[in-house]
Amino acid sequence: MAELARVRVWADALIRMHLDPELWHFGFDNAKRRAGLCNYTDHRITVSRYLAEKFSDDEIHQVLLHEVAHAMAGPEAAHGAAWKRVAAQIGYVGGRTHDGEIAHERAPWVGACPAGHEHYRFRAPTRVTSCGKCARGFSRRHVIAWQRRA
Repeated sequence: MAELARVRVWADALIRMHLDPELWHFGFDNAKRRAGLCNYTDHRITVSRYLAEKFSDDEIHQVLLHEVAHAMAGPEAAHGAAWKRVAAQIGYVGGRTHDGEIAHERAPWVGACPAGHEHYRFRAPTRVTSCGKCARGFSRRHVIAWQRRA
């Protein structure tokens, strides 16, 4: 589990090494489903504080490298060849830095299907939904029962 103060030190160091620290800044955000973000308009790199607390030091370092590579390559590069070249040059090892894990312990809504699969929501469910693990389409047999956490 990465300590947020240490993550900030790493981020600031990477910005000083690879970007203009007078222009680019680092911060934490409240994202629950994505690990990092490179905001070209505000010249700001952010990392989810919730996921940073869950990830290992190595995973967070890779997230930071991923986002710094975006800042270096520019918005047109997306995840194309130019971005990949820049990312490799600064030590990014490739692959997805965040593969769908969410900060589920922060989700106020927890649901369970009849088979026991757990589901999480950050907003109150507004319609009946069924478990995608149990059935490909909507199925009344696999309806999720939602409860608000205490």
